[in-house]
Parts: sequence; structure tokens; C-alpha cells
Amino acid sequence: MATMLEGRRQTQPRSSPSGRETSLWSSGFGMKLEAVTPFLGKYRPFVGRCCQTCTPKSWESLFHRSITDLGFCSVILVKEENTRFRGWLVRRLCYFLWSLEQHIPPCQDAPQKIVESIGVQNLLSGRVPGGAGEGQAPDLVKKEVQRILGHIQASPRPFLVRLFSWALLRFLNCLFLNVQLHKGQMKMVQKAAQAGSPLVLLSTHKTLLDGILLPFMLLSQGLGVLRVAWDSRACSPALRILLRKLGGLFLPPEANLSLDSSEGLLARAVVQAASAPLGLWTGALAVLRSLWSHWGCSRRICSRVHLAQPFSLQEYIVSARSCWGGRQTLEQLLQPIVLGQCTAVPDTEKEQEWTPITGPLLALKEEDQLLVRRLSCHVLSASVGSAAVMSTAIMATLLLFKHQKLLGEFSWLTEEILLRGFDVGFSGQLRSLLKHSLSLLRAHVALLRIRQGDLLVVLRPGPGLTQLARLSAELLPVFLSEAVGACAVRGLLAGRVPPQGPWELQGILLMSQNELYRQILLLMHLLPQDLLLLKPCQSSYCYCQEVLDRLIQCGLLVAEETPGSRSACDTGRQRLSRKLLWKPSGDFTDSDSDDFEEAEGRYFRLSQQSHCPDFFLFLCRLLSPLLKAFAQAAAFLHQGQLPDTESGYTEQLFQFLQATAQEEGIFECADPKLAISAIWTFRDLGVLQQMPSPAGPRLHLSPTFASRENQQKLEQFIRQFICS
Repeated sequence: MATMLEGRRQTQPRSSPSGRETSLWSSGFGMKLEAVTPFLGKYRPFVGRCCQTCTPKSWESLFHRSITDLGFCSVILVKEENTRFRGWLVRRLCYFLWSLEQHIPPCQDAPQKIVESIGVQNLLSGRVPGGAGEGQAPDLVKKEVQRILGHIQASPRPFLVRLFSWALLRFLNCLFLNVQLHKGQMKMVQKAAQAGSPLVLLSTHKTLLDGILLPFMLLSQGLGVLRVAWDSRACSPALRILLRKLGGLFLPPEANLSLDSSEGLLARAVVQAASAPLGLWTGALAVLRSLWSHWGCSRRICSRVHLAQPFSLQEYIVSARSCWGGRQTLEQLLQPIVLGQCTAVPDTEKEQEWTPITGPLLALKEEDQLLVRRLSCHVLSASVGSAAVMSTAIMATLLLFKHQKLLGEFSWLTEEILLRGFDVGFSGQLRSLLKHSLSLLRAHVALLRIRQGDLLVVLRPGPGLTQLARLSAELLPVFLSEAVGACAVRGLLAGRVPPQGPWELQGILLMSQNELYRQILLLMHLLPQDLLLLKPCQSSYCYCQEVLDRLIQCGLLVAEETPGSRSACDTGRQRLSRKLLWKPSGDFTDSDSDDFEEAEGRYFRLSQQSHCPDFFLFLCRLLSPLLKAFAQAAAFLHQGQLPDTESGYTEQLFQFLQATAQEEGIFECADPKLAISAIWTFRDLGVLQQMPSPAGPRLHLSPTFASRENQQKLEQFIRQFICS
């Protein structure tokens, strides 16, 4: 295996005693130290902008023009300058003085406002089923409203909030070196808060510390305290009382009752009306207790909070309804193709909703439920896009995919991330970054010193590789379009050339644009929606063109001009038919593709550049853990014990993935999250059916896939996209 230092003597491939491939890290004597910066030229990329199609006004007005010139600040760094006072004593009491100066918004009229809300008043007047007009006295309903409201919230105690903020500030300074926040992102949030409308923040909850960091960050930046809904079953009664006095908000148990329950109806009306700004230090004491048990076990770390661009919910509601069109389930779209009953992909979008069904959601109209589900897709896409890629994710990817030159590949991959408009959460000397990353991954790798101080990095075989696969998955949103395209090309070539055939042989074959579109669509429908992050306002065919463009831009595909066809780069004579002239961008469907006459005669082939085979394999491997888990789930259908509950069958499949990993030595697929994703996808595909029973919903194997032949067809359909 070659060393990472260019110009040095090439080293022969080495193998660890366990047979695993290793990576050699040269000490780099005589090499110029290279610094890695999160900048592309003069500016760092801005991430997390809202949807320009659904919220064009917010996209323009709530964007900070000087965001690229603003740097970062540490929200836990409180000095004398952060208070109104100066002096020797102030420097020692600055934490306490800072907490006393924080503004706690009052909410004295909140109970009265909730009682006077439209939903609660309709119940009191009996204008809706289950209200006071059906035998209940208005006074009794008022008392019930007060009881539910008392369970949900209590008037926050400003002194307790300030005292807790002071204690939390001291604790965070003991736990973290710094908590970074982009000042430009906070400027946009503050600008949105100044509009006067309620500010709603949605978190992806990547760690348990979110319940501490987010409320503290908003309080420290002058935005008041955060209000979060919390399950009352997660806390003891004494803890609930304390958190309510800190501004806590807890959903009543009746909110999740059936829709025909009068108690549930009243509780949901009160919950929907509870909109005065309150604070919540949700689960803070539980998190502190869990962290305290590990106190002193590790060094202080750095943390970073990402904020996406805010947008107007009212603007989204108005514009999002105009983007709705006909959709079909995954079973209608993909099952006939999997079974070989047809070859044409239906001209419609996929309807795949995995939003948890709760009482408050069921209380909404069907149209509003669809609006909430599609809003969640937008929010998830923005939150994933705004998160910075960390050095451990890059290092885990390089180690997992057996890259040989860690120094050079780390620098290359960082540049590729920045070129695609994503941010990175690190900077510094390249060698120092690699040392730090390997120290964080020391539980999964072994470092062996060899000649002249060089390091040999050896992966530890075993379940620890699953953790590396989870870390490497953070790079998937960055290269998602290229990864989908590479796997689609692999599926297109699967029936033409052997999987282990030489790259030169695969580069000879021509692929038409329509064939590429079809394979991309098939893979798009197969992939879960929370992974694909396709916005509801974006059509599948526009995404297909985006994937194709990315493959051309990165040099994997080259256009092959056939005799008599117009050049692919000749845009001077492109014209649209009258049928398409009135359509907005993003509204092109399969029926419209017939109007593009040049698509029929456009062909592509794989590039023969030297870097293309490795890059193609790198892209395919990004999706391989998920696709392999799906393929193994298809192979497990004839072994699984059905009917069973969803949790029970998930445990069966997870144990099968673990057993297969032990046999094959490939632990990237042995992940319970991948098992859940496979079961949900198979349920939408019609492979598994969920039926009610006295003991609760149970999964059954569909009669269509009861035969071994159809199970093998499903497995073969999935494996065509896997590049070994």
C-alpha cells in the first residue's frame, strides 16, 4: 500500500495480522506543513437557506447580507464586558451578574388567553361534538380546562430561571472548551424575531445536550427562553413540578386519546391554544445526572450549534398548497417493476409519509395533515444541510473505504465538501487534525509505529465498524446526488458487463439519457424519503436531471455524440413547446419528457480518466450499507417468524444482520436503524402488511411475496444497485 507522502519510496501493501487492510500514515519529514481551512477562497460557504420555491420572500428578506463576513462566537464565554459593571469583583462574579441581567418575558395572562381562544370557546359553547352543549355544564368544562392547563404549564419563576442559568453556565464551562455559534445565523434569527410573530424552532436532537444548549443559547442571545413540548412520562412528579417553575411545558396524557373522546378533544384544544412564550429547560436535570456519572472520564470538548435560515410559516402555507399534485404509494410505483410485470415507471411522485401519527395530528383535517408532513420534509432538509461535517466523519469514511493515503485524501475530501456548498467544523494543521481525529476514533482503530516514526492505521474488526459507518453517513448528504447517480449507473450496467469487469470494458458501453433517468427514478423510489431529502416542491424528474448534471460535472460521465445528433452542449437551438411554456420550473413530469426530442438521441459513457474508478467506487460505497441491509432483509423474508409486532420483527431482522456480519466480516449493515428503515420500506412496498389484532397491530407477509421466487426477484432488484 502506498504511503501518503508523495515523492517518497512506495511501500508494498501490508496486511494486519487479522487480515484487514491498513492505511499507512507517513511522518512526512521534509514535507511542507499544510493547513486546512473551512474557506473556499475568501469566504466560507453559507448553508441552510430556506426553500426559494415555497418561501421566496423569506429567502430574500431574512437573509443577512454580510453573513460571510461574520465569524463565530462562544455562547459560554462570559466576561466583564458582558455585564454593565466593571471592576475586580465583577470579573469574579461575572457569571452571576450576567444571569441577573437576562430578560425573562412575563406571561401572566396566558391562562385567560387560552380560555378565550376559538377552539376552547367552541367547546364551552357546544358548537363542536363533545362540548358543553352535549350535557356538560360550562363551569365544569372551565374547571377541566384549568386542570389541563395546570398540567401543561405553570408561571415561570424568574429567580429560579436565573439561578439555573448561572449554574448551567458554570457547568457548561467545565464541560466544553467552547460552544460555537455563527453570528450571521443568529442575526437572521434575531431579525425574524423582531417581526413580532411567534418564533418556532425545530431541532434534530443529535445529542442529549440539545435540551440544555438550545434554551441556554437563546437566552444568552436575548431571545428569551425556549418552549418545547415534553412527554410527562419521561420525568418523575417532583421533577415535573420543578421544571414547570423553570418554564416547563408538558403535554397532557389526554392529548393522545382517540378523536371520539371528549377528554382528548378538550385537551387537544387547550394544547393548540397554548401559544404565550414560555421557557423550558427540558430534561436538563436528567442530562446533568447522566453527564455527572461520567464526569472526569474524558477531556473537555468543543461544540457547535447550527441554525438554518428562518422562514415565514404563513408564506409557506400559501405557496405550498399550489405545489400539490397526484402521488402514488411505493407499492403502486415499484412493485410491478420489481416483479417484472411492467418496465415503465409511472408518471407520478411517491407518497411516503413516515411522520408519527399522534392525537394532535389526527385532530387536523387531511389537507392540514399533509401540510404538516411536507413541512417536516422541508425542515429536515434544511437542518441536515446546515450541519457542518466534522473531521471524525471524514476520517471514518477514509478508513472504512480503505483509502491508502490519509493525508492527501483528507485534504481532497475537505475541498470536495466545500466545493459542494457544505460547511466543515474544523480547521488547523493537517497532521494535527488527523491526529485529533484518530484519537477520537481510538476505540475502533489501532496505531502501530513503524520505521522513521510513520504510523500504520489498522481497523479493529468487529462491531465497532458499525459506528464508523454511522459517522461516514454524515457525508452522504454532501455526495447524495452523485451517489444516487453512481448506483443507478451500476444498476444499468449490471446486466451488460460482469460486476468485476475492468473499467475500460464498462466505459465502452453507451447509456441513453432515458435509460439513466429510469434507473435513477427506480433507485429514488426505493430509497427512504428521510434519506433522500427530496423537497415536496421538487419533482422527481428535475432531481433526475440534477443527478445527471452532477455526474457530468464531476467527470464520471461524458457525452457521446451520435452521428446526426445535435451536440449536447449546444443550447442555442433549444426550444420548448407551447405545452411547456406556461409551466413553472420544477413542474416537468414524464409526460413532458416526450417534448424534449434531444433526450432520445443523447448518450453517455463512463469517463476513462485515471481518478474515475476510485471515485465511482467511493460514491457507490456511501449507499452500500443501506442497500446491503435492504438486500439482506429481502433474503430474510423466508426465515422470519411472521406474524409479529413491528418491534419484534425488527429485533429478528437485527439479529440476522448481526449473524450475517459475523459470518462475512462486514459490520456496516448491522445497525438497528437500518433494520427499521428496511421494514418500513418493505411495508410501503407491499412486501409486509400491517393488520390489526386484539394485541395490537402485527406485521404479516404479503401473499404476493410468500413465494420464494418473488422474494428472490426483490433481492435481485436491490442488489443491482450495489457495487462490490
